[in-house]
Amino acid sequence: MASASLLKSSPVLDKSEFLKGQSLRQPSVSVVRCHPTNATSLTVCAASSYADELIKTAKTVASPGRGILAMDESNATCGKRLASIGLENTEANRQAYRTLLVSAPGLGQYISGAILFEETLYQSTVDGRKIVDVLIEQNIVPGIKVDKGLVPLAGSNDESWCQGLDGLASRSAACYQQGARFAKWRTVVSIPNGPSALAVKEAAWGLARYAAISQDNGLVPIVEPEILLDGEHGIDRTFEVAQKVWAEVFFYLAENNVMFEGILLKPSMVTPGAECKDRATPQQVADYTLNLLKRRIPPAVPGIMFLSGGQSEVEATLNLNAMNQAPNPWHVSFSYARALQNTCLKTWGGQPENVKAAQDTLLVRAKANSLAQLGKYTGEGESDEAKQGMFVKGYVY
Repeated sequence: MASASLLKSSPVLDKSEFLKGQSLRQPSVSVVRCHPTNATSLTVCAASSYADELIKTAKTVASPGRGILAMDESNATCGKRLASIGLENTEANRQAYRTLLVSAPGLGQYISGAILFEETLYQSTVDGRKIVDVLIEQNIVPGIKVDKGLVPLAGSNDESWCQGLDGLASRSAACYQQGARFAKWRTVVSIPNGPSALAVKEAAWGLARYAAISQDNGLVPIVEPEILLDGEHGIDRTFEVAQKVWAEVFFYLAENNVMFEGILLKPSMVTPGAECKDRATPQQVADYTLNLLKRRIPPAVPGIMFLSGGQSEVEATLNLNAMNQAPNPWHVSFSYARALQNTCLKTWGGQPENVKAAQDTLLVRAKANSLAQLGKYTGEGESDEAKQGMFVKGYVY
């Protein structure tokens, strides 16, 4: 468990605020209530009755020295992880691995939120405790992946859009009742395929609708338009595309009356394409990325939790550390999946006797990224495994 002093220093939600079985507070209306003041003026929109709770949740996740463990792999993606260490994709094996992750002693000292898959939200550990309850005991806010995955976008240049808006309100309400307090929705933009104006607009609009519906049901939305690493383009092209994407995203968030103080962002870092011959240093990545954020992200947003997107464990940590060498208007942190779990998974290898060693490895990575969030990571003593890149061309989650 995290130390008492650290728990007291972080803004923390009361356990009673997100325990299963509580009665749901029903907002009297949707996230905003719009009242025309006269026949010619714009409407005035009031905040949701969930507003205070959304702000508190967002600040809890964006607390100093902590970030998000993205363990929201679908069952199919989790199967890929298990296959890499020779394990069959069964519920028992998925349960064993997820138990290893959430029960790592003291994980909450470095991890403030965990993004779960639907199966995991309702799952118990191997010893019968609800995974949601284990996270809460660790001072980790449970979150939930609510999108339904990518499908081809008709009329585009072989691009995708993210489905899942149908039925999202009822699903979000059920997830809230189960203990989730934030949500995650991932859509993607491909630079080699354009990106087309259609794909960018579809991504931005879908994210905005999801964000409004999430806030309407008490969940802080993580807004994630991932700009894929695929391609030979340089860092300037990534910067150009990212500016356009984030301009569209915030335009439509505003159009949908999303409260910026009650969201979190999960952007890609601004890097060259994975197949570009000119590589960028951590300082270059930090400079480009922070310039982008300063141009596009309002300071009202509490936290920016970067995805790793196929970077090696060490590369993702070094880049995050470089971004935290000076104060930022937002909490600049991490929401990593493979960049937290890769070495942990291989250390475990599906063997019960390796659980402690695997948990220790997870804590090493979590602590490294905690230090990077504070701008204090040095990169000393890292293993060769942690330096191995994890980019997979055309990777499908």
